[in-house]
Amino acid sequence: MGTRLTELLGIQYPIIQGAMAWISDAGLAAAVSNAGGAGIISTGGRTTEYTQAEIRRCRTLTQKPFGVNVMLMAPNKDEIVDVICTEKPAFVTLGAGNPVPYFEKLHAAGIKVIPVVPNVKLAKRVEEKGADAIVVEGMEAGGHIGSIATMPLMTQVIPAASLPVVMAGGFADGRGLAAALVMGASGVQMGTRFLVAEECPVHQNMKEKLLKAIDTDSIVTGLTIGGAVRGLKNKFSENFVKMEYEGKTSKEELLKLATGTNKLAAVDGDTENGMMQAGQSLLPLDRIEPVETIINRIIIEAQDALDRANTISIS
Repeated sequence: MGTRLTELLGIQYPIIQGAMAWISDAGLAAAVSNAGGAGIISTGGRTTEYTQAEIRRCRTLTQKPFGVNVMLMAPNKDEIVDVICTEKPAFVTLGAGNPVPYFEKLHAAGIKVIPVVPNVKLAKRVEEKGADAIVVEGMEAGGHIGSIATMPLMTQVIPAASLPVVMAGGFADGRGLAAALVMGASGVQMGTRFLVAEECPVHQNMKEKLLKAIDTDSIVTGLTIGGAVRGLKNKFSENFVKMEYEGKTSKEELLKLATGTNKLAAVDGDTENGMMQAGQSLLPLDRIEPVETIINRIIIEAQDALDRANTISIS
């Protein structure tokens, strides 16, 4: 299944694994890359020592291309980029800030640069500045989200961009991949789908919550304070939204309440008081299985969907 993305990164299938803070480690990234996609190590909340160690560990687990994500709100982002330039993974994704100042340094190290953008304006800007591809993320995604849904983004960004476009937000099966490819994308990014992979290190308590989730179990916190985050409904997220909309709690107090809650759920397994970041496509998360099985099923589903599309005539 060749696309401009597979050619750019030297991968078999047009699937990038999303960078999930405290979750996307070398083990998960290597499993995705070995299965034909492009795995990503997340550095959000991590140290330079962790970043270097995980890149090196990933190289012991796969000979395939993999990437690293830089969270541009991190106070140690410059030091993280320096480590990445030394270790030279195949590519870097950058989000939650201005990625342009890092393009030259990363390119000089031979690393492909793929910013994450939420709209046409930023897509055009990073293309003009030399990005190799872009991830365009809709608000159906888990974690920090923008304000535009995936379909309107595909409708508007793909025709406006000449570089490879990777769509993200709500993709969890092969039909979604096929839809993105038909719309003109070069691939998709999936994060939530891999949370129930055997190789995913997220706490078992959170995996069990995801397996039981239904389609209406997604909730967005922080929408009114400029920091929207999507996750599963639980005691923390529902109380947070209640406080947010009552208007009696300041932005500073709300941000303080949210600090550390992602790790609390993902690492410590507190699924009541932690923020279980996850996207809207929850029903496909119905069993724990190896990454390779997940990706193989997605590719079969995508090919079936594309074959059916070839039989449709509107003339």
